[in-house]
Amino acid sequence: MRPFIIGIGGAHSNVGKTTIACQILRRLNGWGAIKYTKTSFDSSIVNSPGTLQQENKDTSRFMNAGAQDVLWVQSPPEGLQEVLQAAIGRLSHVAGIVIEGNSAIEALNPDIVIFISGNRGIKRGAEKILRMADAVIFDKDLPKGTPATAAKLHINNEKEYINFIIRRLNMKIREGTNLEDR
Repeated sequence: MRPFIIGIGGAHSNVGKTTIACQILRRLNGWGAIKYTKTSFDSSIVNSPGTLQQENKDTSRFMNAGAQDVLWVQSPPEGLQEVLQAAIGRLSHVAGIVIEGNSAIEALNPDIVIFISGNRGIKRGAEKILRMADAVIFDKDLPKGTPATAAKLHINNEKEYINFIIRRLNMKIREGTNLEDR
């Protein structure tokens, strides 16, 4: 059975996806993290501590936040599904995985999707992730197209969105969700 997966996507770059991922990882013991970067040609899964721990890299931030294990997935879009499944297999020992990246969310259909809204509009393609969102974390205004069923959580209320995620995880555990069928 695959671990629970929380996908963190956003309206555009520098919207706070890594910050939110780290806040979640600080509260969930035994969880891992995957950072996805789009490339033009080759796919790879990086697990070298020297590479992952480079200062100011998202992967080092995940590790410093308490992730039990971290992988950096690099892939062109056409190979993403396959390489992400391989990465999840490598992290099968963790309780759950926080994964960052809109394309990764599309490829995996995570158990919980968090969309981080910014104040600069939504980049092309991010609308699909917004429509998948279980929760939208926003600063000033909710983005147009926010699903009615999504939790609307303010970015300055960390306790509120962390509690939402924990409640949603507990609900899925109680439901006995069979994640292999997803």
